[in-house]
Amino acid sequence: MSRRSNGLVGIWAEAQRQQQRQLEAQARQQREHERQHRAHQRELARSHREQQAAYRQQREADARRRTQELEAQVESLQGLLSAGCRAAAFRAATLTRPEEIEAFSPGQLAYPLAMPDPNQYQAQGGWTSNRRAQAQAETRARFERDWHAAQAAEAQRQQQLATYQQQYEQWANAQLAEIRRHNAGIAEMATALRDGDPEAAVEYFSAALYSSVSWPEGLPRQVSAAYDSAARQLVLNWELPKYDVIPEMKSVRYMPSADQDKETARPAAQRRALYRDVLAQCVLLVLHDLFAADEFGALESVALNGFVDDHDPATGRQAQIFLATVMASRSTFTELHLEQVNAADCLVDGLRGQLSSRPDQRAMVRPGRVPEDVGNGVVTHGGDDEPDLYEMDPIAFESLVADLFRAMGMQAVTTQRSNDGGVDVDALDPTPIRGGKIVVQVKRYRNTVPPTAVRDLYGTVQDAGANKGVLVTTSGFGPGSHTFANGKPLELVSGAELVDLLHRHGLRGRLGGGGRSVPAHRTTPDAADEADDANILSMSWSGTVAVDVCALVCHGNRVLDDDHFVFFNNPQTPDSAVRAHTAAAPDKAAIRVSFDALPDSADRLVLVAAVDPAINPEADLSAFTQARIRLLDLSGAELDQLEVSDGRANETALVLGSFRRRASDNWEFVIGGKGYRGGLEELIREYGIDVGS
Repeated sequence: MSRRSNGLVGIWAEAQRQQQRQLEAQARQQREHERQHRAHQRELARSHREQQAAYRQQREADARRRTQELEAQVESLQGLLSAGCRAAAFRAATLTRPEEIEAFSPGQLAYPLAMPDPNQYQAQGGWTSNRRAQAQAETRARFERDWHAAQAAEAQRQQQLATYQQQYEQWANAQLAEIRRHNAGIAEMATALRDGDPEAAVEYFSAALYSSVSWPEGLPRQVSAAYDSAARQLVLNWELPKYDVIPEMKSVRYMPSADQDKETARPAAQRRALYRDVLAQCVLLVLHDLFAADEFGALESVALNGFVDDHDPATGRQAQIFLATVMASRSTFTELHLEQVNAADCLVDGLRGQLSSRPDQRAMVRPGRVPEDVGNGVVTHGGDDEPDLYEMDPIAFESLVADLFRAMGMQAVTTQRSNDGGVDVDALDPTPIRGGKIVVQVKRYRNTVPPTAVRDLYGTVQDAGANKGVLVTTSGFGPGSHTFANGKPLELVSGAELVDLLHRHGLRGRLGGGGRSVPAHRTTPDAADEADDANILSMSWSGTVAVDVCALVCHGNRVLDDDHFVFFNNPQTPDSAVRAHTAAAPDKAAIRVSFDALPDSADRLVLVAAVDPAINPEADLSAFTQARIRLLDLSGAELDQLEVSDGRANETALVLGSFRRRASDNWEFVIGGKGYRGGLEELIREYGIDVGS
């Protein structure tokens, strides 16, 4: 019995021990879980504190940055005069242009084609003498055929090179002649200035003020002036900055308890005093720039009136409100040490001028002598006159383009005249995603801008790491330039487009004799306009890919010239024999052709389709299917249907077909089908249009 009892007790005890171990294991697991939970909570709290600390540091850094920007802006305004005195004086030589013309660069045309090597043409095979002789004759015939083809290609290359050389020489001579005319005009102005010519004096000293690097971006530059040659006195009205040039805020501090920035306003008395000081500095700086630029001894004195273009507090109308006036002689002004003076005291006490006591409230002063008193006629720059962009000083033209970019909401500054890396204006578009750095080149041309300039701009964009390059000109661009720019981060602005942009953004400019723009094509009617036998080539296709339809007027496989390539940026040939036309639904594109008006030298009209890389940059022509051309008369009646080839994968341009002139002077359509992986650029290069490399 005792053994049996001991057995039951042992089993019970073992069960108790097992249960105890399970409870202890569960307790350990619970404690470990609680420990991990506490560690996780501590990690979350630490991460939260770190995030809060990082957020607070970022907000505090932003507040300090804004404060530093305000302080830097004020410091720049306070040092306006001293910085201007350290700048180099303006000289007439800075207006001259070097007689440097872009070197002739024919690209691949400069290299002779390799002729076939007879050593590479060895007869092979043949067990009999007759067969060997036959193989040798075939090899010799193949060599002669290839040699003649290579000779013909080399002759064509030499002809193209000679043509290109001739075109370059014509362009270079025109550019050199323009530079020499410009420099001769500068020399004539200098001579006239020495002789006391009023118009030359006004133009020269206006250029000195506009080209001065002393003025911060954003300060106005508007002047009206006249020159009294008898007194050797320049009389001018100069626009001054408005009251808002002084920052209203003094500092910014982050308040973590409210999670917001606290802006501290600049004391009104301090802001008024600083504004008055800035106005005085501006007046003194204008006097300094004028006397420093006078290398011809034309100025005995300057009568200067400073105004703001604002609402007259008495009438509420927009008016010139004069806030400062002074008449300074050269002898008195040159004795001043401008970097050490108090600007307001110097202007009022040292030069006996007048400065508004409350310019913030537009309290006016009575101007002294004004340009209208001189009687020689007043020349105004930056006012209501439309400046001729062709005749504008290059520096002023670059400044105008920079003004345009700023008016379009961008940050823009002109670069230095040397070592600018091919960049005339640096711009920054602050727009998210699509914005970024923009490099701008300015070409004040009368002739068409060559494709080499567009190619050079693309290299500059890559070298500068910019998001986009913009080429602005007073002339225009040929199809080679547009095609090279197509699909690249380049934008070409012609003279007509520039004038339109200027006027849309409140700026002024014209091209030549008073009009806002220069017509891109002739304005007088010709035979093509009046022809009643013209046809419409109306085209349709399936698929949603965006396609441009173009036409080339050719002799053989060479386009007559760039103007005979009709595409989106050149909507018609010079004689209007081929022109873009509005398609009627369901067709998607149309071209109007007057075959009888085509040049006698033309024997082909080639029709081309190409993917629009701006809309479908990744697309090919695989979706260009079921294409057709409907031949219509001017009333829209269908005369015939022309089937054309479908597009293929990996190709982005396609020759649809060509109309060919026969001996009877009739035109016959021949279906095309050749595709190009390199798009429209590769296609038109094959037809002889230079698109750069």
